Amino acid sequence: MGLSASALRRMKNKVIPFKFVPFSVKQKKVLTWWNNNSPYKDYNAIIADGSVRSGKTVSLALSYVMWAMESFNGQNFGMCGKTIHAHRRNVIKPLKQMLKSRRYEVVDLLNENVLIIQKKYKTPEGATKTSINYFYIFGGGDESSQDTIQGITLAGCLFDEVALMPESFVNQATARCSVDGAKYWFSCNPDNPFHWFKKEWMEKAEVKRVLYLHFTMKDNPSLSEEVRKRYESLYTGIFYKRFILGLWVMADGVVYPMFDSDLNVIKYDRPWTRNMISIDFGIQNPTTFGMYGYYAPDKHYHLISSYHHNGREDGQKTVKEYVDDLIEFINASNIRPEYICIDPSASALIVEIRKRSYFKRRKIKIIPAKNNVMNGIQTVSYLLQERRFTLDPSCIHDQEEFAAYVWDEDKADKGVDEVIKTNDHCMDRNRYAIYTDAIIYKTLSPTLLNNTSGKGARY
Repeated sequence: MGLSASALRRMKNKVIPFKFVPFSVKQKKVLTWWNNNSPYKDYNAIIADGSVRSGKTVSLALSYVMWAMESFNGQNFGMCGKTIHAHRRNVIKPLKQMLKSRRYEVVDLLNENVLIIQKKYKTPEGATKTSINYFYIFGGGDESSQDTIQGITLAGCLFDEVALMPESFVNQATARCSVDGAKYWFSCNPDNPFHWFKKEWMEKAEVKRVLYLHFTMKDNPSLSEEVRKRYESLYTGIFYKRFILGLWVMADGVVYPMFDSDLNVIKYDRPWTRNMISIDFGIQNPTTFGMYGYYAPDKHYHLISSYHHNGREDGQKTVKEYVDDLIEFINASNIRPEYICIDPSASALIVEIRKRSYFKRRKIKIIPAKNNVMNGIQTVSYLLQERRFTLDPSCIHDQEEFAAYVWDEDKADKGVDEVIKTNDHCMDRNRYAIYTDAIIYKTLSPTLLNNTSGKGARY
């Protein structure tokens, strides 16, 4: 017998107490820097940066609420993430557990995105006082986000993953903190060394009276050695330097230095768990299809065969002609793909494919590809390093592009991580295929797939 709707709602809103472990030295510093006996009590802000899973977010959020509740009564506070949904998942959910464990009363008004927090304190004279404050949740994902925070007066603001937010939003939010004694709280994973936050806040920490603390996974006592090693294995190249070592480094050189033609170019003849096609589309630029197989026991992706046509060099084709070629490509492979994922900007191609009865008869789904560039590159890098993304020797264009796919050094000097948009069509197609399938079927670690630490470009 299933649970009733009311029972499900009660379970959804139930807050499970947080299981604390002893805090590390740096976490204790985060928790106490604002206390009256701290040498940093008159500082204006704190920045905690460093590797993933280093315990900075948990200690920062708890300390922020403790400071607010002990310092103010009846005031408004800001809590900001890249998106409200991500902030609720990554910060608010564990924060509510911690506050319950410490006997704070929390009312979460989901429709208004505000937490009403109350706590009773004993005064030095032995009397009991009650403090109640309001914590508004904001998303700071793009330039327009600054409009959502205008007009409110705040006594403090917490910014989780501040490196993912535009400078205009952070400037607007800090400008709203006009109550005497207001402070700012920042956490982030490293990005490009020319990022605006590093230049304007971290490098000016002394002038702005900011306490800066750098975290690594060793500063998180709740992580076992086994878990640390697992996280370390998820990242390679620039992602390892940023997310594991916690370094603000530039993206330079080839994007996939771990690609090895002796290890990643292999002929396979095996029964695939499922097959899919990915397409990167162009009229003058190349159009390329790829037939991929996924083998569940090994969590292994393989590019079985590919198609490549360059409109500039080989003559332009119409959208209809490309769909004809796609049908011929599928028939020649003698494989029925489960779905086709396509560059989401290729609307004309998507429309033409969906008009054809060929795909309807074979029940082949047509879906827009997931197109977070940095997350996709990170996912492909990991699988190449693990030798769990391979390609057939016939895929010559892919092999050529792996050697020519490089970061844009000029953009890097301006604090932007982008790849040079040449020799990248097979690389985009591979990214669409693997990242889209891994998101849909959850074949890889959620940490790897959903790590948004790094702006990335969206093409």
